[in-house]
Amino acid sequence: MPLPAEFHDIAKRVNNWGRWGEADEIGTLNLVTDDVVREAATEVRTGRRVPLALPLKEDGVQSGLIPGRINPFHTMVQINQEIFGPETVATSDDAVTMGLQAATHWDALTHVSHSGKLYNGRPADTITAHHGAEFSGIDKAPYIVSRGVLLDVAAAKGLDRLPGDHAVTPEDLDEAAEFGRVTVRAGDIVLVRTGQIQVYLAGDKHGYGYPSPGLSVRTPEWFHARDVAAVANDTLTFEIFPPEIENLWLPVHALDLVEMGMLQGQNWNLESLSTACGEVRRYSFLLSAMPEPFKGGTGTPVAPVAVF
Repeated sequence: MPLPAEFHDIAKRVNNWGRWGEADEIGTLNLVTDDVVREAATEVRTGRRVPLALPLKEDGVQSGLIPGRINPFHTMVQINQEIFGPETVATSDDAVTMGLQAATHWDALTHVSHSGKLYNGRPADTITAHHGAEFSGIDKAPYIVSRGVLLDVAAAKGLDRLPGDHAVTPEDLDEAAEFGRVTVRAGDIVLVRTGQIQVYLAGDKHGYGYPSPGLSVRTPEWFHARDVAAVANDTLTFEIFPPEIENLWLPVHALDLVEMGMLQGQNWNLESLSTACGEVRRYSFLLSAMPEPFKGGTGTPVAPVAVF
């Protein structure tokens, strides 16, 4: 089914192609300037740290819905082996096979395409089986550190978790910002809490993925207007699933990644962060979310940490 006119209208309004030059490969991460990072560092007042990643394990969030996106398969390749001879220091080594988007992760700008195009107008066929993403691979985003802002949509509505059919709207984001008494600024990394990760943590990985609340197709314009650098949330699919517009699959991915050039993250555990923000009555912090620099990767595992 061709993308509808409604999608293309939004795409024109949020498009950033050429904004940072024809050679640009990092999109809205350009907004994370030295000044932005210096200002973000002032968010650190107590040193309290909150981890936001799920454990990497074989019984992870992936249920088989997405072919090839396997949970981490962990094997030991050495166990207390004295590789330099008897009575020398012994070593243990392990190896992992996994989908790069299997657990808590960033999507690279090349994770999706539409109409044969990637971010900044590059052809989708520049992604190849042998080399991955020639342009805008996750290795082109060497550092992601900025001011983080939690928009706790569920808490703002007095809920532990949003219903599975809830599409998070710009109005919801405004309500969450008011609830947290926080203003989203250029270069911020915004974390949107729905509470959906609770379903997975309770042991129901199928219910976690479907049905799921998530971002509405209307939200990219909200992020674009505020020059947000990246967005992550606590769901499998990032956007509402099933989609709010029948048969329009992953439109928010296409608008964020392809049109805007804005990284997005999924499967972030925001539960402890929600508690911490409520306790300190502050919904902004320094966020370190460094990507693993897989050359040509269309995504990467990440172990984010919020620092208060």
